[in-house]
Amino acid sequence: MSDSETADQIAALPMRWDKTGKLRVLMVTSRDTGRWVIPKGWLMDGKKPWHAAEIEAQEEAGAVGAISKRPIGQFFYDKRYQGRSSVRCRVTLYPLVVEKLKRRWKEEGERTRHWFSPAKAAKLVEEKDLSQLLKNLTDNHEVKSVVKKLRKAA
Repeated sequence: MSDSETADQIAALPMRWDKTGKLRVLMVTSRDTGRWVIPKGWLMDGKKPWHAAEIEAQEEAGAVGAISKRPIGQFFYDKRYQGRSSVRCRVTLYPLVVEKLKRRWKEEGERTRHWFSPAKAAKLVEEKDLSQLLKNLTDNHEVKSVVKKLRKAA
């Protein structure tokens, strides 16, 4: 892959509303550095991108719910590999309205999960465009319409 090439990834943005009606976003720690990230990964053979994002949310955060087939945005980051150069990744983001969190999940021993307000989550992530997306989450009309449909489905 040349420097100009970008690898495509998918991500789920697990969200819910707390008892007071405030939007919360579920974040997990990365396995290598322990920084706060959202569940993401590579596209999967034979799976639609949104379905792959749903699988990542289950494996990385134990989050189960209704996922949108329509993405709410994209962000970029540099995936670092030990002893190798990093790869530029374009991540397509799919909102997931969480119905339940599993007590046990695939990567529970490797990650911590926590609910944050979108504003707090925006401060915690390293990716500037993801941070911007999180900051504008409650004001974005496209996001509002997608999430409204999801909440009805959930």
